Amino acid sequence: MPDPTRIDSLVKEFNDSPHGPKKLHQSRTRFMPIVFGRDGKAQPKPGPRSAEAQDFYALRKRCLRSGTLFEDPEFPANNSSLTFSGESRPNLKWLRPSQISPDPRFFEASYSRFDVNQGELGDCWLLAAAANLTQDPQLFTRVVPEDNSFKQDYTGIFHFRFWRFGQWCDVVIDDRLPTVNGKLVYMRSTEDNEFWSALLEKAYAKLFGSYEALRGGSASEAMVDFTGGIAESYEMKDVPKDLFQIIEKGFRSHAMFACSLEPDPYKPEAETPQGLIRGHAYSLTMAKMVDIQTPNVKGKIPLLRLRNPWGNANEWNGAWSDKSPEWKYIPEETKREIGLIFELDGEFWMSYQDFVKYFDRIEMCNMSPDCPIIRQNGNYPWKQSSFEGEWVIGSTAGGCRNYPDTFWHNPQYVVHLKEPDKDDAEGKATAIIALLQKNRRSKRNKGMDCLTVGLIIYRVTERDLIRKPLPKEFFLRNASVARSTFVNLREVTCRFRMDPGTYVVVPSTFEPNVEGEFMIRVFSECPDCMTENEDCVGECDLDPRIKMKAPDPTKPDPQRQAMEKLFLDVAGVDGEVDWMELKLVLDHCFRDDIAIAAKGVSRSYHVAPVESKKSLTPQGEVVCCGLLAMLQDWYVNMAGGDNRPERSTSGDFVVAKERAPLMTGETSPEISAVGFSKDACRSMVAMLDEDQSGKLGFLEFQKLLTEIARWKAVFKLYDTDRSGHLNPFELRAALQSAGYHLNSKILNSLMHRYGSREGEIWFDDFITCAVKIKTMIDIFRAKDVNGIASFNMDEWIQKTIYC
Repeated sequence: MPDPTRIDSLVKEFNDSPHGPKKLHQSRTRFMPIVFGRDGKAQPKPGPRSAEAQDFYALRKRCLRSGTLFEDPEFPANNSSLTFSGESRPNLKWLRPSQISPDPRFFEASYSRFDVNQGELGDCWLLAAAANLTQDPQLFTRVVPEDNSFKQDYTGIFHFRFWRFGQWCDVVIDDRLPTVNGKLVYMRSTEDNEFWSALLEKAYAKLFGSYEALRGGSASEAMVDFTGGIAESYEMKDVPKDLFQIIEKGFRSHAMFACSLEPDPYKPEAETPQGLIRGHAYSLTMAKMVDIQTPNVKGKIPLLRLRNPWGNANEWNGAWSDKSPEWKYIPEETKREIGLIFELDGEFWMSYQDFVKYFDRIEMCNMSPDCPIIRQNGNYPWKQSSFEGEWVIGSTAGGCRNYPDTFWHNPQYVVHLKEPDKDDAEGKATAIIALLQKNRRSKRNKGMDCLTVGLIIYRVTERDLIRKPLPKEFFLRNASVARSTFVNLREVTCRFRMDPGTYVVVPSTFEPNVEGEFMIRVFSECPDCMTENEDCVGECDLDPRIKMKAPDPTKPDPQRQAMEKLFLDVAGVDGEVDWMELKLVLDHCFRDDIAIAAKGVSRSYHVAPVESKKSLTPQGEVVCCGLLAMLQDWYVNMAGGDNRPERSTSGDFVVAKERAPLMTGETSPEISAVGFSKDACRSMVAMLDEDQSGKLGFLEFQKLLTEIARWKAVFKLYDTDRSGHLNPFELRAALQSAGYHLNSKILNSLMHRYGSREGEIWFDDFITCAVKIKTMIDIFRAKDVNGIASFNMDEWIQKTIYC
């Protein structure tokens, strides 16, 4: 007898190998989820949370009681926290601040943008954001809690807070830092005894799994993680005419800014003749219209203040640089007002015209409505709407509109811009739409960099929205009204000015069948402006192409009598069938379909097919072949004539005249390692086993076979090439033909559970999928009151654990 676990073990081995499928979903978080009250104070998020979440206050209390210094088991002081490979580095030691400085301090007097200096790690993008963070005390203390200290209650434990895909979380670390020769290797402060910036970088590295995960990035990524805001970017080659006004207005609204030059492909961090560094992120810390008076001109000039995170003499050397002659035309009072100082600290000023000329990109992070500063002002116009989603192979990973056959399968979101902006003279409504990829940086050690993604916008009418989601025909008939570029960044954001109305936003990857998770957010002046364009979950009419030839219940039915005879022969003396007896019958009835599926699975996962031993007697085979013929007679394809598969050469249904055994081995029949799985057969029994006896009586058995016959007829409608599987993106339509409306989230879950790597659904998996759907709907309907079902814990576990 073949080993029933062989295929399972081989598939698991494949999944765990470097060639296996890339798993996107994060494991249960070990970071404490938190919320901020209206007073700005943080507290644990109410409700259930992972038991593995690290609680800073509980851990510190435990260390105080035991008199020990905290050592973080989740981010250990070894090479695994440094690099993806865990490769060792000579002379590197992990030291606590007290081993680096005789008088370690979290802050030396206070904090400022000059406390952020880059080390060996290529994370200037993070430092640019950290320097901006110091500009506002309320934002800073949100990320860097004030109860971090080397004095009061010191136990070697610190914590920092970051926004993580819609949820703030508290990241706990110990204070062991990587050093060489007693000096910090990575981010450091100007003061040798100040450690807040080094510890902030360590906490951020833990958030993504290692220090190496922080190598290379966009400043907007960190600015969003520090604020929960929404980022925009502008390319200087296509700069809007009012960019300086946008920057000025942004600073007044507490936005953060960073900028950069395109990298030199032949020389990393190459220096230009003007003293700027290519491929390097700078903080933009001030924008001012400054009074100027020369012998010939009196007026105002737009100036910008920037900072190089290196914190050294690598500064701009053109007009308005440190000690340049232009400054003599600025009144001393104005110099004091803008805090002008001339030091080799990486900070410098330049004119807006030179900024546009020499820089290539500017990034802007707008604060979210729940930001404490915004709450205090009370006049912030933006409202935020957000949803999370995913692209799943064969379900919702439809690719861009270059692929019209699958594009419409992407997630769809309806955006209602009901009124124009209050201050828009042209009557336009503004929406900032951001598409944020999830969990990519933390998976870089598995080769999972950011996908190439974008979004496309269509104007729709109420009539268009009757069908949910919008079908393929809509996108073939209608042109888009706006779109973003497709780019491999964590977040793609665009600002759109459009006529008030209703729009559908379609986020997608560039290529189809590329998996990823995302969060989509919309900032507009309209509250709750975004909804999912999804079908309602429930039952619908059976596809008209499939009609059951139901017998007349008032007349004698020889087929029913024959089935009852078969049932008694299979069931044996107890008059009922259990999952094992059901499996033997179904595997034989559908052996051709199952054989095709088994070969397909073996090809997909590169394993040899498992041969199945016969477990029915010759008489049992005749009975089951007759049953299959009868099942095929129940359904007719109304669209294309007879939908029945080829009949077995066994002929019509044969009634066994004697109670001959149908199974080999009366007491211990062999169970095939292929065919319907044990779990699937148990689920089939559970679907109709109302008394939960673990067995089916004849009426239940008859209902089950009727359902399976219907689902097989549906399957054959879509398996037009007789390949034994549904092609990618066909599951939604097939289930609708079977009488079920499902939304994308449920379809994604079904694809994760039953789909192949290529997004195909094999015959036995389709039947199992339909069984699960029917069972769960029946459980809900039994308790349904006005579309809501209520279960206590006992009822929920008892109902779901059996199905």
